Amino acid sequence: MSNDAVVLAYSGGLDTSCILKWLKLKGHKVIAFVADIGQKDDFSQVEKNAKITGADKVIIKELRKEFVTDYIFPAIRGRAIYENRYLLGTSLARPVIAKHQVEVALAEGARFVSHGSTGKGNDQVRFELAYWGLAPELRTIAPWKDPEFLAKFKGRSDLIRYAKEQKIDIPVTLEKPYSTDENLMHKSYESGILEDPARRPDASMFTVCADPRNAPDEEALVEVEFKNGVPVRATAPDGATVKTETDPLKLFVLLNQVGAKHGVGRIDMVENRFVGIKSRGVYETPGGTILHSALRDIEGVAMDREVLKLRDLLAPRFAEGIYNGFWFSPEMDVLRASIDKCMERVDGTATLALYKGNCMNVGRSSPTSLYDKELSSMDVEGGFQQTDSAGFIRINAVRLKAHAQLARKRAGLKG
Repeated sequence: MSNDAVVLAYSGGLDTSCILKWLKLKGHKVIAFVADIGQKDDFSQVEKNAKITGADKVIIKELRKEFVTDYIFPAIRGRAIYENRYLLGTSLARPVIAKHQVEVALAEGARFVSHGSTGKGNDQVRFELAYWGLAPELRTIAPWKDPEFLAKFKGRSDLIRYAKEQKIDIPVTLEKPYSTDENLMHKSYESGILEDPARRPDASMFTVCADPRNAPDEEALVEVEFKNGVPVRATAPDGATVKTETDPLKLFVLLNQVGAKHGVGRIDMVENRFVGIKSRGVYETPGGTILHSALRDIEGVAMDREVLKLRDLLAPRFAEGIYNGFWFSPEMDVLRASIDKCMERVDGTATLALYKGNCMNVGRSSPTSLYDKELSSMDVEGGFQQTDSAGFIRINAVRLKAHAQLARKRAGLKG
């Protein structure tokens, strides 16, 4: 492949289709790289459209299992929840796509990589920091930051007109009121009518999770087993039967299905983008929501108190690193290694009840449990000398007594 070749992260949508044609007309050989990370696309049609649009080569990689084991599960183990709400579905998808895009570029002898992310969003940062972290010798073509491209394309209407001029055969209209991104972890909705943070999304917008008001009137009981904080088994209702999965991908798909059926995993929030802009995002994350809740419950019985505190100190930084695009960085290597240590012997099975959008922890057991029933009992002494608590309280009250005495002195009071 010529060294003017560019590997484009291609989805088959309006933006990347127009970018593919634009790159071709600028004289590049274009390899369209498509990552299957669980989006509901017809990949044979995506490949056909890429070739019709002018791609010199189309490479489609099945990455769903790697996405689950190497990105989703580590994020859940590390309690990676951005700004205490967002479960990072899009953020986790970008490094796995970029990693394999870079591998394709190096294998094909391409000089450039490209993406269709805008200059206002987070994804441009995630893709490009990953490129720098993995193969700094590659050069990035980011059309939405290119003055020539921006002069030609002011927005969606210009892209649609260009697609028609260039006979790019994809169904696009000006009427779509928001943008979406979908993968195994979640589906997101943003921009368009959602830019008004006070406007409630129409019920018809959601395509993953059932409306909790219309979800089944019977609860679903789900069991998830963990080993060192990694999900190793899930059991959940599947129609009229109960299904058990141990394969990571099948396990996650099962939890997605049962969670979606019962309306679990919807979030509507305004978040802070890395580039400094506030953005409203609506997310559906059924399986991820279940796993986060289940693992936090097992940590309650199987993780030491001080280790849990340390992990929870690391968690916001871990989530921020993922969100901001630093998956391939030395600090994230340190964080992941620390989290691995924290999660040693966090084993057990959590039972959850799903009901009309709620995910409730109702039982847990652990072979590595630190919970002592007799020690915690109000009815059994269990080796705990209650009289010792008097000295414990007096020692912890020393500084409180000093502050109280100082306050009284300042107020002119005695004693």
